[in-house]
Amino acid sequence: MKRTSALRAAVAALLLTVGLGAAHAAPASAVPVAPTASEGLLDAMRQDFGLTAQQAEERLAAERAAARVESEAKKTAGGSYGGAWFDARTGRLVVALTDRDEEADVRALGADTRVVRHSARELDRTKARLDTRTAPAGVAGWHVDSRSNSVVVTVVRADRNAPAVRAFVDQAREAGPVTVAETATAPRTYAAGTVGGDPYYTGNVRCSIGFSVHGGFVTAGHCGQAGAAVRGWDGSAMGTFQGSSFPGNDYAYVSIHSGWWTVPVVLGWGAVSDRLVRGSAEAPVGASICRSGSTTKWHCGTVLAKNETVNYSQGAVHQMTKTSVCAEGGDSGGAFISGDQAQGVTSGGWGNCSSGGETWFQPVNEILGRYGLTLHTA
Repeated sequence: MKRTSALRAAVAALLLTVGLGAAHAAPASAVPVAPTASEGLLDAMRQDFGLTAQQAEERLAAERAAARVESEAKKTAGGSYGGAWFDARTGRLVVALTDRDEEADVRALGADTRVVRHSARELDRTKARLDTRTAPAGVAGWHVDSRSNSVVVTVVRADRNAPAVRAFVDQAREAGPVTVAETATAPRTYAAGTVGGDPYYTGNVRCSIGFSVHGGFVTAGHCGQAGAAVRGWDGSAMGTFQGSSFPGNDYAYVSIHSGWWTVPVVLGWGAVSDRLVRGSAEAPVGASICRSGSTTKWHCGTVLAKNETVNYSQGAVHQMTKTSVCAEGGDSGGAFISGDQAQGVTSGGWGNCSSGGETWFQPVNEILGRYGLTLHTA
């Protein structure tokens, strides 16, 4: 995007710096290596997770290792695979298995195991059956939860006894292994009317840029329809929505005009240093994750669930990732990042950044695949 020459120079310098990298063991006599994460990120993790700088470094390294183990464990377990999650207490990935005979092979990869009744395929089939049904407003959403080995249907607490909600839950239980959870309020999207602040505008809506791709950026679909013009932070013509999907999905691709430029950076808003984007490896459930948006800036939390169907008032959106990160109006479309790996764009949630809440994002790899885009990485 348009910036001053000073900012261009600052970004150029940033792109030459070393961001997050793999932690390396060193002999006791070696000179201590520099931290693999910026002081700003470590400060944020200390504030949001109550960790020391060393504990934050150790957790980031453990999460990177868990992400690598997860893909191998899924292949090794085959049909016995029941899902996986990162356990922050042990710093290890836990893999659910329906067959005890697979435990030794999976543990050899560096994961802990838990024997469960239902496979991930069975749980996915149960969720797919629910996805064919229209849910009442009192049902917030549903997702496969590996830790409880069930499909969790989340209902709004005040509506839990409403006839339509109870009927949906009863039908859901007939579809397969289902448990019920409650939430205080229904989810909503985080677009906002035109107010002062950064990011981009379309019509009278303000949203946030997600991630730079070659030729533009990705963001939330509910922020604008294909063909809609986009104005930048300074009010000048910025680009055009080339593709958009909502509900069903919540993603969009905006191409940018000449005079605007993209960089593989997520803004830290002064809370942390701006983050370089080096890839889009998917973080496991339980991993730490942070969000950048134009209203509430930078906040962190953990990945709570994947492949959740979120029931907004405009219609259901599928294959969303649920987090404990807060957000507010205008944060829609903004970046979710774990370490230096792009995760997704902010869709919606409940609550706010004063009292807390939960937020969902649309995974970025699905957006890239849908539009044939290439993530701009450092």
